[in-house]
This record gives sequence, C-alpha cells and structure tokens, in this order.
Amino acid sequence: MKKRKGEEKIVYQSLAMVTQFGLNMIVPICLLSAAGVWLDRQFGTSYLTILLFAVGAVAGGQNVYRMAKRLYGGEEQGRAQGDSDEDNRDTEKDE
Repeated sequence: MKKRKGEEKIVYQSLAMVTQFGLNMIVPICLLSAAGVWLDRQFGTSYLTILLFAVGAVAGGQNVYRMAKRLYGGEEQGRAQGDSDEDNRDTEKDE
C-alpha cells in the first residue's frame, strides 16, 4: 500500500514535535542535576542535587508550556489572518 507524501510529512512533523517536547523537558533537568551533583561534591552537601533537579523540572515544564503555547497561538493567528484575507477577497469581488 502506497502512502501519500502529505501523510508522511505529517507523521514526521509530529515525531519531530514530540521529540522536541521531550528534549525541552529533559535537557534542563539533566544539566541542573549534574550541576547539583558537582556542587554537592565540592561543598560536601547533600541537598543541592535535589534542589537543582526541582529547578530543572520547573524550567523544563516552562519550556514545554511556552512551546505549546507558541504552536497553538501560531495556528490560531494563522486561521484568523486567513479568515480576514478571505473576507478581503469577497469585498474585492463585490467592487
């Protein structure tokens, strides 16, 4: 069975978006956790890893939220702009 090119493109775009969400979440967590481990070893403490892990989780969640908001907002603005273009075309035809 042959797939249409448009369907494949949607699948790849969806896969890229899911991967991007995951990376936006995991990178801050890993970086700040690693910094916490290093700082704990330097200062002889045991709580900085947990603290920086939590900060990384909040930062990652914020990244994902901003990305989702931008994606959703971009679609909404595009639809609104497309609707106004169609309205303009209708008024041009009337003239």
